[in-house]
Amino acid sequence: KWHSIINLVQDIATKETRLKIPIIYGIDAIHGANYITGATIFPQGLGMAATRNLKLMEKVGEITALETKASGIPWNFNPVLGVGREPRWSRLYETFGEDVYIVTEFGKAYIKGQQGNDVGTADKVATCMKHYLGYSIPLSGLDRTPAWIPERMLREIFLPPFEAAIKAGSPTVMINSGEINGIPVHSSKEILTDLLKEELGFEGFAVSDWEDIIKLHTQHKIASTQKEAVRIAVMAGIDMSMVPYDYSFYNLLIELVNEGSVPIERINDAVRRILKVKFLLGLFEDPYPQKSLVEKFASKSSTEINLQAAREAITLLENKNSLLPLNKNQQVLVTGPTANKLSPLNGGWTITWDGNNEELYPNDKKTILEAVQNKIGKENVFYVEGTDYSTDINTNEAVEIAENADIIILCLGEKTYTEGWGNIYDLRLEEVQRNLAKKLSKTGKPVVLVLTEGRPRIISDIVDSVDAIVMAYLPGMEGGTAIADVLFGDINPSGKLPISYPKHLSVFNTYDLKNIELSEDKKYDPQWGFGHGLSYTTFEYSNLSINKSEIGFGEDLRISVSVTNTGNRDGRESVELYISDLYASVSRPIKQLKGFEKIYLKAGETKIVEFKITSKDLSFIGRENKTIVEPGRFKITIDKLTIEYELN
Repeated sequence: KWHSIINLVQDIATKETRLKIPIIYGIDAIHGANYITGATIFPQGLGMAATRNLKLMEKVGEITALETKASGIPWNFNPVLGVGREPRWSRLYETFGEDVYIVTEFGKAYIKGQQGNDVGTADKVATCMKHYLGYSIPLSGLDRTPAWIPERMLREIFLPPFEAAIKAGSPTVMINSGEINGIPVHSSKEILTDLLKEELGFEGFAVSDWEDIIKLHTQHKIASTQKEAVRIAVMAGIDMSMVPYDYSFYNLLIELVNEGSVPIERINDAVRRILKVKFLLGLFEDPYPQKSLVEKFASKSSTEINLQAAREAITLLENKNSLLPLNKNQQVLVTGPTANKLSPLNGGWTITWDGNNEELYPNDKKTILEAVQNKIGKENVFYVEGTDYSTDINTNEAVEIAENADIIILCLGEKTYTEGWGNIYDLRLEEVQRNLAKKLSKTGKPVVLVLTEGRPRIISDIVDSVDAIVMAYLPGMEGGTAIADVLFGDINPSGKLPISYPKHLSVFNTYDLKNIELSEDKKYDPQWGFGHGLSYTTFEYSNLSINKSEIGFGEDLRISVSVTNTGNRDGRESVELYISDLYASVSRPIKQLKGFEKIYLKAGETKIVEFKITSKDLSFIGRENKTIVEPGRFKITIDKLTIEYELN
């Protein structure tokens, strides 16, 4: 079907138009080629960040590129490079979490996988970094609502992933639909031209989001007419308009040029940028789908990578009395609204825009229930739905059947959503789901809570009622199998939270808070902190050392630490390095992640992990809103070990 569409579009463009210039066709391949039947559908971005595995992220980008290109589409509206620091936001699951460094590194890895060394290669696609800039922290928590971001914060937290993506070669950028400090980003010359194209040296093209130029008139109301909206956006720096159903942008822009309101030089600049990307993609040589790629589509090896990604994403949050892993020779009750559906394992952008049509999901992929049945036998598994997401169905029946089970696997979470359809006014998980947990816990049977959710829904009132908690995020099509593998011990969990999981309704701290936020009456008090994640084994850190106690500007610092698997099971561990700038001219976070490496250790094995710190890792945005590095004392923290050094 895609081949038919793309062939028709290119036939018209290259044979029937005046200049015969091929079309560049793009699509949202957010967690795999999610609009192509049978594609490999991976964990969403937040889950991928939990893996802390950059090589795996690169491989996911590579497979997604091949499967997208197999359809004939050469341009992918991904990666999402917004730093996800607002837990209420409905698009949090598309991000790589709250940390600038992780978002930057995972974005670079994805771009490398998607584009390789030559974006024009048959199995590669052009990436589109989005949504530039500051989209991911709406003040209200609701999608496409105003953000208020001081310039220093904008430059230090939200700009670095885009700057790195430009250096990594991403040739296109999609613009933030919202506004910053009262200025719609689609209208901001300061952000789109002065900062993006001139200061950062971006040579690709900027595409609007869906109908967002029109919305400068209809929603933002900074333009009194649609024509004025076109003029404002184009002069601000928009090079291509995403308007799905009409030619308004085209017609109005011609009028504006003929009137002299938009200079032809601005048109030439935009056209030059678009043509350059088309040349890079090889569209002028051959714009048609390559049928040979179909043979590699959704291969067995791609499915194995997908399963690995889901397994490594799963994060063990609680494990009281080492309940997990479960014994396979037990009677198990599986219950909850997410237990026997594939849609809540995938979330939005899956087969359909909002991902909620369960009937369209593949029959050969396993729900959590089916994976548990496959693992220990149907005869050992009871199933009662219990509740829908917000409605009681048969909670009492679930409680009654629980009396006959040895273990309860309770599957709670969110229904699928995208963008504004996921807006919520209460971050707590729905009361009916929490009540199911409370009633089941009163049976006295051990309860394992499995969360499949796109954002951290507050569950503080049931945490003490359950015995183990597994965060699965939105783990993709292999998520059910991966969850069962972890629950029954075939896989040792290794995921680490890429966010701070909130405990309270009114305070949402990120891990990199300031010293002034810590005192007797203020604290970092999430349900689980950034980087938290348990294992079925134990790891011990020792011998933290640096190659010199004083370094000069421009010199590198080398750090090493020994990590030992002190348990009796093999396992993966994410070694994370944090830096604290102890005194600076601008207040600094108490610590910032500046390095991580995931290692595999056999039981009893020790490995030495090495890091390198450069001057850039010590830089920050100073009082003049410029990047600076100051001399002073710094502290390195890895696990519970610390060491200090001086920058002179």
